[in-house]
Amino acid sequence: LSLLFSTIIFLLILGKAATTKCTTTLQSFNKTHYRRFQLKMKHMLFLLITFKIIKKKLTKLRERMGFQTTHNTKKSKDDSNNAHEQQHSLIPRALNLTHHNLTTNNTKFIHSGYDSWLVTHPSALSLFDKMMEGVDEKRIVVFLDYDGTLSPIVNDPDRAFMSDEMRAAVSEVATYFPTAIISGRGREKVKDFVKLNNLYYAGSHGMDIMAPSVPINQCDKTTLHTNGNGVPFQPAKKFLPAIQEILKRLENVIKGIEGASIEDNQFCISVHFRQVHEKDYNVLEEKVKSVLEKYPLFCMTEGKKVMEIRPSIKWNKGNALEYFLETLGLSNSNNFLPLYIGDDKTDEDAFKVIRSRGQGYSIIVSSTPRETCALYSLRDPSEVLMFLSRLAKWRKRS
Repeated sequence: LSLLFSTIIFLLILGKAATTKCTTTLQSFNKTHYRRFQLKMKHMLFLLITFKIIKKKLTKLRERMGFQTTHNTKKSKDDSNNAHEQQHSLIPRALNLTHHNLTTNNTKFIHSGYDSWLVTHPSALSLFDKMMEGVDEKRIVVFLDYDGTLSPIVNDPDRAFMSDEMRAAVSEVATYFPTAIISGRGREKVKDFVKLNNLYYAGSHGMDIMAPSVPINQCDKTTLHTNGNGVPFQPAKKFLPAIQEILKRLENVIKGIEGASIEDNQFCISVHFRQVHEKDYNVLEEKVKSVLEKYPLFCMTEGKKVMEIRPSIKWNKGNALEYFLETLGLSNSNNFLPLYIGDDKTDEDAFKVIRSRGQGYSIIVSSTPRETCALYSLRDPSEVLMFLSRLAKWRKRS
């Protein structure tokens, strides 16, 4: 019994020692592997964060380059249809002629990438049928800018010719709707470019307006004409002597700047710098401003590679649009729709008028995203041609 008891005691001591040794070894083993596991997890987390940062930067780069970012390439047909319906749901108020219900903040949300921009400024070609719904009982009045809308932007302003196809489309539109050209150019100059007599013309950003020299047979029974001669409206006429003085001074100060040119638009002056070297732009701007310092009643605004100098009077393309509507007896009527297409900053004044009236269609011509009060868009003059042709065909069928 004593031997058995001693053996049991020995085995217990040996077992405890073995257990202690195993526990110590296991703990050491676990600590080593746990540290390795921690290091691996930290490394994987670092790689994941790095990947997300790189992906985010690549996405922003793609958007700046104008590519559409696709977040989910496995959308179902229902999802695609819903997205399409959401795009159209952004314009129901426009289609119901209630632009005034849209907040002015909507014009400030400019998305990166042209495709994203089209969500808030959809193509007037794509939505043409929607735009024309319910229009049969209303009278459309068409307003068009010239440069960048009816003709492409060119380096030489004197060669901004419209195509024969565009001229035919504008002429056909004017057969069915009262149509006006509102340009920053001189009225006679833009008329020489367009070469159509059945239109209204407004030059110098609306400061020189003339009704058609001949009546428009089918659509315009209120044309202002006296024995075949149009009736001019020139709210800035008293500034003509000062404009000629500024013109001569500008011609002298820009002589040494290569590529700079001046265009006399009668009631305003355009200083073109599209062909001026970038390093010379600041010099040109300073010289133009130095001339204007002596003429406090004039202001300078900048358009597409051009400085526009004009009298500081409350008159712009928006006022010209309202004047035409009043001339046609439509200023207080709800039974008409003004439709304005333009590409320049000065066209925004007309877009604002249409928005404030709560009726009509404003269409910006732009191939890049930009802030605008216009609700619809067209990419370039070729799309303007397609839209005008379609408008004339639509009226012809109806």
